[in-house]
Amino acid sequence: MTTSMAWTYLIVGGLFEAGWPIGLKMAETPGRGLAGWLIATLCMAASMALLYLAQREISIGTAYAVWTGIGAAGAFACGLLLYGDPATFGRFAGVGLIISGVVVLKLAH
Repeated sequence: MTTSMAWTYLIVGGLFEAGWPIGLKMAETPGRGLAGWLIATLCMAASMALLYLAQREISIGTAYAVWTGIGAAGAFACGLLLYGDPATFGRFAGVGLIISGVVVLKLAH
């Protein structure tokens, strides 16, 4: 596997990482519980499988930090767009710091 493929796995895995909290949130909605649990479970499985593949080429510390950072930023964005989560300066600043850290880890790899 090439390093660029490992990074592709990691980025896609991070996007799936954002999917499982959205599935759990969906499961709280009456009538959507089963669908939410299925989405959460599938996203968890896909996310972990892709992280596993990425770690073959990318060090565990970098891979895990990038994976969780993408997941956290994605869940934040979905919360804003889908669930009306608060859009405060502090929350955006925090996500900005997470994204900055992910970029630095990628550049340092």
